[in-house]
Amino acid sequence: MADTSRRTLQLLSLFAARRRWSLGELASRLDVSERTVRRDVETLRRLGYPVATVRGPAGGYQLGTGHPLPPLLFDDEQALAVAVALQTASTSVLGLGEDAARAADTLKQVVPPALRSTMEKLRLTTLRNYWEFPGPPIAPGALKAVGSAVRQQHVLVFDALRADGTRPDPRAADFAPPRRLEPHHLVVWAGRWYLVGYDLADDTWRVHRVDRLHVHTATGTRFAPREVPGGDVAHFVMTTHDRGDTVAAWECVGTARIKLPAETVARWAPGGSVVEHLDDHHSRLTIGAWSWAGVAGILATFDADLSELEPPELVDAGRRLAQRWRGVNDR
Repeated sequence: MADTSRRTLQLLSLFAARRRWSLGELASRLDVSERTVRRDVETLRRLGYPVATVRGPAGGYQLGTGHPLPPLLFDDEQALAVAVALQTASTSVLGLGEDAARAADTLKQVVPPALRSTMEKLRLTTLRNYWEFPGPPIAPGALKAVGSAVRQQHVLVFDALRADGTRPDPRAADFAPPRRLEPHHLVVWAGRWYLVGYDLADDTWRVHRVDRLHVHTATGTRFAPREVPGGDVAHFVMTTHDRGDTVAAWECVGTARIKLPAETVARWAPGGSVVEHLDDHHSRLTIGAWSWAGVAGILATFDADLSELEPPELVDAGRRLAQRWRGVNDR
C-alpha cells in the first residue's frame, strides 16, 4: 500500500509538470510495468481525478481540466532542487535575494514535514574564486520583458547600453537609435544572460547581453519563428564574437590566436575572458591574470598551437617560461 501511495503522488507530480504522457513514458519514469501504471491511473480516477485515456499510436493518458491538482507535490529530489534554486537566484537576477528568501519560507510552511526537513538542512554560502566573473545581475523587470517577448514571439524594441550600464546621450558618438529584434532564445552561459534574435534593421542574427539592454514597452507585434544559423543555439552563442562580453579587470591582459574552435576554448576558458570565433579551427582568446607569466601559463593549458600573441610583454613571458622548463630538463 505504501508503494502504491508513493507512486500515486509521483503520478500527480508528473501530471503537474505535463498533463499528457504516453503509457511507456509513465512506466519508465515510475520504474514499473505498464500494467502497474494502468492500476495506478485507476486509483487516481477513484480519487476523483479526471484522467482520460488517449487513443492512437501516440496515445497514453491526459489529465483533464475539470479538477485542480493539489499544490506542491514534491519528492525529495524536487524539494532539494527548489531549495538550491531559491538560494542561488540572487546571484544572477538583481534584487531577488529578499523575494527568494520569502518564497523559501512560504514553501517550507506548506510542504510535508519530511520535505521541510530536507530543505532546512541545505544552507548554502556562495563564495567566488578569482576566476569567476559573471555578468551583473539582471533587473527582474528586464528579464520578465525579454522572457515574455521570447515566449509570445513578439518583436522586441530596445536601446543598447554601454558596458557600464549607462545609456548613451543622443549627442554622444556611440548613440544609436532603438533596435527592433525578433527574440528567439534566452541563453545563460558562465553567469551571463544572452538574448539570441534576428535583427530586423539589417536582417542579421545577433547575440546581445541582456544586462546591456534597455527594453521599451512591449510592441505586441508577432513574428514567425526562424531557425538559428546551424540549428544549434549553444554553438551560435559561443561562436559569436560580438555578443558584448568584455575582459575582466586584471593587471595583465593578453590575447592569442589558438588552433582550436571557439566552442572548445569557450568551454574551458576561465570566467572574465573573451573568446572570438575566427574560423572552424581557430579562435582568439583574450584573458587576464595577475602576471604576464600567469597569462602565458593559462594559454599553455589549451595544449594547442599559439600565434599572434600580444602585447610584447606576453611574448617575453612565454620565452621566460620556456627557458625555465628547459632548465628543469637539464637537472
